Amino acid sequence: MIEKRHIIKCVEEGSIAEELGITSGDILISINDTRPKDIFDYEFLIHDCEITVIIRKPDGEEWELEIEKDFSEDLGIEFEEGLMDSYNSCRNKCMFCFIDQMPKGMRETLYFKDDDARLSYLQGNYITLTNLKDEDIDRIILYKLAPINISVHTTNKELRARMLKNRFAGDALEKIQKLYENGIEMNSQIVCCKGYNDGKELERTIKDLFDYMPYMLSLSIVPVGLTKFREGLAPLEKFEKDDAREVLDIIHKYQAQFLEQSGTRFVHASDEWYLIAELPIPDAEVYEGYGQIENGVGMIRSLIDEFEEYYDTLKGNDRKKTVSIATGKLAAPTIKDLTSKLVQKFPNVKVHVYTIINDFFGPDITVAGLLTGQDIMKQLKGKELGEYLILPSALLRSGEEVLLDDYTLTDLEKTLGTKIRIVQSDGKSLIDTII
Repeated sequence: MIEKRHIIKCVEEGSIAEELGITSGDILISINDTRPKDIFDYEFLIHDCEITVIIRKPDGEEWELEIEKDFSEDLGIEFEEGLMDSYNSCRNKCMFCFIDQMPKGMRETLYFKDDDARLSYLQGNYITLTNLKDEDIDRIILYKLAPINISVHTTNKELRARMLKNRFAGDALEKIQKLYENGIEMNSQIVCCKGYNDGKELERTIKDLFDYMPYMLSLSIVPVGLTKFREGLAPLEKFEKDDAREVLDIIHKYQAQFLEQSGTRFVHASDEWYLIAELPIPDAEVYEGYGQIENGVGMIRSLIDEFEEYYDTLKGNDRKKTVSIATGKLAAPTIKDLTSKLVQKFPNVKVHVYTIINDFFGPDITVAGLLTGQDIMKQLKGKELGEYLILPSALLRSGEEVLLDDYTLTDLEKTLGTKIRIVQSDGKSLIDTII
């Protein structure tokens, strides 16, 4: 099984591996007489000036290769399985887990709950620490896998055990202390659940995590996402306007306090809080470089500012064109504002912005990345779409033209009778895709 996970997918052109005759389909057996368990063992072992690599060719022949290189020089190998190992699955039954709120019958991979520290380092995934043994922490420290992204949710041990439905979840927080003592950088997040880890509990967690500065780099706070598929799950309530304002008051209070104390705001609110609270999105400086933008923190402000900067460089023209954009409820008001400004400079360009309500998961799910092909087709059929329909890249499975419910872009084009173009999440791409 290990050898199958060590199959080489491709070799970089001009790399050491190519020069040595290593090709797709070869299997990495060992480096310096050590069989790597995963990609981190591999990366650690190749960092040397002289290494001995054993490769097994598809016909079974084994090559022993003596390699001299710069200390940090890569071999130029990509493996069939990026981790070179199986993924660690989550042991918790979190009351807010989105996967538990999905309907039956979707593709199997959507139901896998990962809780793997290696994916935290490689892909930015958040982990709960409940899956880590002492030796796993030691490997993180040895290989300096940083930053590690941690789903904390609360520093109240009893409450954390209750929210994660894991009696060891509170004790797992002690691993943060060991990472801190060994200088491993971390980011943290709180999925805020009304009546559980908000209010005084939220304040406690913010203050506790700030004590791990400077190695705890940041903390993001996001509201729980609730689908319509919650039968048999904990009775959670959505945040209303006044609730969101109370959460933002807490965040803003500590941002001001921490900024004066340490020069960083440390704690950040996801964009959803401002939209629920019906408050303006903060200026760019508040997001301090957008360190947690993938967690929905500052995404709208970044889009607006990139749009404005690029917009100011453009000269208008009289080209005639009609296009359409479909997005989720969260981003739609911003997209409408930006496109309204764009057509002032390009008066013959007409842009229809359509807000897609998430009937599949329920109307309380408002992010574009969780829209399905069936909702898009149902709600746009018969609408004026123009030369093409623009959809956000967040809709698609990574590297493929497939949506969450397995409808393809081709399916959408056939049903809606128009071409589709995919736009990235930055302001320049939005303008270029339109005009």
